[in-house]
Amino acid sequence: MDSNFDNLDAAGFLEIWQHFDADDNGYIEGKELDDFFRHMMRKLGPQEKATEERVQRLKQRFMSVYDVTADGKLQIQELANMILPEDENFLLVFRREASLCNSVEFMKIWRKYDVDCSGYISAQELKAFLKDLFQHHQKDVSSDKLEEYTDTMMKIFDKNMDGRLDLNDLARILAVEENFLLQFQMDACSKDERRRDFEKIFNHYDVSKTGALEGPEVDGFVKDMMGLVRPNLTGPDLDKLRVVLLSHCDVNKDGKIQKNELALCLGVKMKL
Repeated sequence: MDSNFDNLDAAGFLEIWQHFDADDNGYIEGKELDDFFRHMMRKLGPQEKATEERVQRLKQRFMSVYDVTADGKLQIQELANMILPEDENFLLVFRREASLCNSVEFMKIWRKYDVDCSGYISAQELKAFLKDLFQHHQKDVSSDKLEEYTDTMMKIFDKNMDGRLDLNDLARILAVEENFLLQFQMDACSKDERRRDFEKIFNHYDVSKTGALEGPEVDGFVKDMMGLVRPNLTGPDLDKLRVVLLSHCDVNKDGKIQKNELALCLGVKMKL
């Protein structure tokens, strides 16, 4: 691995790749390939000038080793295999095939496939989880490919070899969006700004648009809210904190958090 790429992770690599693989076919070629390596050299090696000679040298070195089919094209997997560590490499390929848009969607699937409510996902539960995920994105995946994904995920992320993954592992694997609440600083703004921010927050988690957070919507909110102070939240942690939040906010004890209940809990005064 070139030292210029030491600090590159899957997310950064994918952002660069998608810029050049505009038709999302999984490879780049021709002039796009030159532009790609020119961009990589400028971005990752600011101490070196991206001269045409250096760009071509970098390209030739990479292609001679990783263009396995010798067709002048560079597959996303080929380049990722060369410059990313094992876990980031796998995340890159997986995120390109199926990613989740928000924490509520993630929690819906988590709750469905943590069948025994243990707060962890076993290998068998994971396989069912992945099958549903790909169907959600309308992607056909063979049983062999499903087995491969399951085995690879367990191999890489089941660090203690106990045959299961926790909530934090899967959130990272499935590329859940950046914590939605990070963009808000409700303690450092005016009352009107706090109300506007609250509306954005509530509408984001009220996916069903019922005017109340329930089920995975509560889970998603708890996950993100507690993630602000405790990034590595586990399934059992989330379950305990969910109970705490409901005990404080669910005034009418219907198992949901109404909009006015959440506003009261967060200290936001609603307009009459």
